[in-house]
Amino acid sequence: MKKSFSMLITLSFLLFGAYAQNVQTEKVQENPNAPEITFDKTVHDYGTIFVGGDGHCEYEFTNTGKEPLILSSVRSSCGCTVPSWPREPILPGKKETIKVKYDTNRMGPINKSVTVISNAKNSPVVLRLSGNIVKKTEESAIPEKSIAPGNSPMVK
Repeated sequence: MKKSFSMLITLSFLLFGAYAQNVQTEKVQENPNAPEITFDKTVHDYGTIFVGGDGHCEYEFTNTGKEPLILSSVRSSCGCTVPSWPREPILPGKKETIKVKYDTNRMGPINKSVTVISNAKNSPVVLRLSGNIVKKTEESAIPEKSIAPGNSPMVK
C-alpha cells in the first residue's frame, strides 16, 4: 500500500512538472513585429594609445524591427567604462548612437564589454572594447626629422 501510494505521488509530480513546462513554452511566442537592434560594429579596437589619450568611441545602431525600440539598460563590465545612450524610444528605421568613454589613465591591455538590454528580439547585445594603453616616452613625444647630408636648408 505504501509503495503504490508513493509511486502515485511521484508519478503525479512528474506529470505536473511536464505540464508546467509545456504551458510556459506555449506562452513565450516571438512577436514578428518586435523591434530589432542592428549595430554597424560590435567591437571597437583602440589599437595602441598613450596614457591620457582619447578614450571615446561610438556604436551606431538602427532599429530594423517594426515597433519602437527601447533601451532599458546599458551596463559596462567595470567602472572605468562609462556608456551613455538614448533614453527615448527609437522608431523603426531610425539610427542612434551609444557613446562610451574609457578611462585611459590605466596602463595595459583593454578588454571590456558593454551589455545592451532592450525590448528587441535579439536582446541582449554585447559590445566589446579592446586595445592597449602604453606610457608616453620622450622619444615618442617629439618626432625627429632626419636630414640626409647635402639636403640641409640653405641660409642666405
